[in-house]
Amino acid sequence: MATNRSITHPAARFTNKVAIVTGGAGGLGRQICLGIGAEGGKVAVFDINAEVIEQTVAELIADGIDAVGHLVDVRDSATVTAAVGEVANYFGRLDILIAAAGGSLTTPRDLADISPADLDLVIDVNVKGTFNCAQAVVPHLHNAGGGAIVTFSSIGGRSSSPVTGVPYAAAKAAILGLTRRLAKEVGPAGIRVNAIAPGLFLTGRLQGMFDAMTEEDRAEVLGGIPLGRMPELQECVDPVLFLASDQSSYITGAVLDVNGGRFMAG
Repeated sequence: MATNRSITHPAARFTNKVAIVTGGAGGLGRQICLGIGAEGGKVAVFDINAEVIEQTVAELIADGIDAVGHLVDVRDSATVTAAVGEVANYFGRLDILIAAAGGSLTTPRDLADISPADLDLVIDVNVKGTFNCAQAVVPHLHNAGGGAIVTFSSIGGRSSSPVTGVPYAAAKAAILGLTRRLAKEVGPAGIRVNAIAPGLFLTGRLQGMFDAMTEEDRAEVLGGIPLGRMPELQECVDPVLFLASDQSSYITGAVLDVNGGRFMAG
């Protein structure tokens, strides 16, 4: 069982910095936006649900955070590029990209049930979406003298998982190659690119998937976690903020596993 804990943040790691968070109106994305804003950052929320974007931006502004929202399908390169340009013009700079949009997107887990459309959706949102956003922000980060990109892989792309299907595993593994190659290319410009690979964080949709698993599969998931519990959402947010901040100023091309020890890289 998760335990409550008091988290102490270093003060104002993001003062005057501007961050784009894709998937920023979802459960995890929203918490990342709040975390950046709470430490002095300005936030642009990219998502595909206009109503939830509006609600998220309103919450951020109510907390005293300078925030804007954009309706963006990350699969559409032209839309992404235009929205990134608008954010840079509005705030006068751009420093951080958190590419959190992605997931299994309610596609089937079992091979026989996966359609070509399911495969295209998962690959396009996760891989092409991350690429489109990174390609669009890099010139602006270059203009700012450097910056940080955080991509989202998964334990499902690091090892086999009983929870999600082959398209998700393939997409999240591809994110790791994208991260390393991009880090090598843009490093000389002072731009750092790192990936986070979360384990199973039971936000809304994933809670439903976990609940729908057989008792045997659920026991396998919990039994394989050395820390012996499911995580709190903040335990994924804090590593993302670390990778986005100057605290990780000499880290690039890395993947940070956040899974309670279920997967340990050799």
